[in-house]
Amino acid sequence: MLKGLLVDYAGVLTDPDAGRLYEYLHDLRTAGTRTALVSNAPGAPAGVKTELSHYFDALVFSGEVGMAKPNRGIYLVAAERLGVAAPSCAFVDDAERNVRGAVAAGMVGVHHRSVADTLDELAVLFS
Repeated sequence: MLKGLLVDYAGVLTDPDAGRLYEYLHDLRTAGTRTALVSNAPGAPAGVKTELSHYFDALVFSGEVGMAKPNRGIYLVAAERLGVAAPSCAFVDDAERNVRGAVAAGMVGVHHRSVADTLDELAVLFS
């Protein structure tokens, strides 16, 4: 059973229909699943981090941890911050190479193509 969900920001949470993903993240987190944002951004201003903390238990920015996707290490850092083993996590990204990096780290990979497809896949994985 999966216990952690890691999500990319740009391309996933910036999708025009991303409000549905944010709702899903909120509901999943409320139900006890640990959530993390994993981004290749250098970091984020405090205000943005505060806003994102409503949806995520951990925020992992490549500029702050010194490694970037698809390096398997960034996914392992996120899983460790969640207190969840990598094989108990799923990772969502719109870039296939980043999904492959998460799979190489032992996670379930979800290639985001649309909000509807991603939500359908996550519903199966987290049911």
